[in-house]
Amino acid sequence: MSKGLPKRSEDYSLWYNELVKKADLAENSPVRGCMVIKPYGYSIWEKMQAEIDRMFKETGHTNAYFPLFIPKSYLSKEADHVEGFAKECAVVTHYRLKNDENGNGVVVDPEAKLEEELIVRPTSETVIWSTYKNWVQSYRDLPILVNQWANVVRWEMRTRLFLRTAEFLWQEGHTAHATRQEAIDESVQMMNVYAQFAEDFMALPVVKGIKSESERFAGALETYCIEALMQDGKALQAGTSHFLGQNFAKAFDVKFATKEGGLEYVWGTSWGVSTRLMGALIMAHSDDQGLVLPPRLAPIQVVIVPIYKGEEQLEMIRHKVNEITASLRAKGISVKFDDRDTHKPGFKFAEWELKGVPVRFAMGPRDLENNTLEIARRDTGTKESFDLKDDIALKVEGLLEDIQNNIYQNALKFREENTTPVDSYEAFKKVLEEQGGFVSAHWDGTAETEERIKEETKATIRCIPLDMKEEEGNCVYSGKPSKGRVLFAKAY
Repeated sequence: MSKGLPKRSEDYSLWYNELVKKADLAENSPVRGCMVIKPYGYSIWEKMQAEIDRMFKETGHTNAYFPLFIPKSYLSKEADHVEGFAKECAVVTHYRLKNDENGNGVVVDPEAKLEEELIVRPTSETVIWSTYKNWVQSYRDLPILVNQWANVVRWEMRTRLFLRTAEFLWQEGHTAHATRQEAIDESVQMMNVYAQFAEDFMALPVVKGIKSESERFAGALETYCIEALMQDGKALQAGTSHFLGQNFAKAFDVKFATKEGGLEYVWGTSWGVSTRLMGALIMAHSDDQGLVLPPRLAPIQVVIVPIYKGEEQLEMIRHKVNEITASLRAKGISVKFDDRDTHKPGFKFAEWELKGVPVRFAMGPRDLENNTLEIARRDTGTKESFDLKDDIALKVEGLLEDIQNNIYQNALKFREENTTPVDSYEAFKKVLEEQGGFVSAHWDGTAETEERIKEETKATIRCIPLDMKEEEGNCVYSGKPSKGRVLFAKAY
């Protein structure tokens, strides 16, 4: 097949957009700014969802579901929260349509105006905390450890498939606790869950840290995050976990009777990852030939392509493939036998390479005679011949683990090579323009300096790393004293 992908080095943005479409992951929908996630793309998201959901449940969380619509008055109750989301909200003002009297289709019925407008969920803190007021009376009702899988709407004007769309899929955890420390521990725990998922399943190395005050979630006292570096040198926020303090409990009057007989506001957290992870997966690993998928998230881990002439040869190959497929599936390895007679082997090789299948087998009559099999790795492009007298399932199991680790190590090496410490503003700007990546620099801790750097370079503080070493220095911009380096980068 003709892939027609642009080269990353020539136009990274176009390469990304074309890859998402040509690999059958997603496409633009008739509604501006929204997307259709196609079956192959959704199957990757499902694998992500299943693993993350398992990790949530292992840490004691359960799933629930809350309304899509939020009364406008709810957003007014927490000032920072409404300020943070006001410009992104989609608002429902009427509840009925009617036929136009002039025969021009349907129109909004002016008589069906809502008494109070409804906001299409941009995030669910307000509606969930209004519910928690009914659930919490005593310390015995705490903690509440709830997650929901849902869609949200944020009225983005400049959109890109998976990375930034008006509607996207995500999970959002919302927990309530008896003490400040419990809530902080929960926030940190969930950041660590996200980091473990990113590294163990997405093969994506991440930096764990906290956001600067100006980058925090609206209504949070602290935002913990994981930050990843994409191949074009831009950073991507891969997940966030927020310590909300008592802000939402006070806004919605959620109190509990303590063991000592007092009455206190509960402490809250919220945390989430979204289909933006799909964008991270694509941009961190893929190449000019197409997707490179980590085996643990690949919908198809092994594809087998027969090379034959006539139905008789195909049936001989099919018989052997059935044996191989059974042994692989017994180990939980997903396999596809591509026996379509509408495409030639060369087309199939290119298609599955584009779709990022980690391992490809090619089998023809000569392979049957020699009892061998050609195995190709997607991550390196290398091929080797395998003796079918040996345990192929064991071989492939080890190969998939090696591919998973190799993809991670490649991404880690890239991040290390593109994390640059600088000590002057001139060096700071030069690295951003000529190399990109993470810039490790001293910052004086003020929002004013942060904003000026952003205005002049488009770089933001991605995070203050949790493992930041105490290091006396001077801010690269203001020259004022600094106690450690933070990570700057241009970002998605």
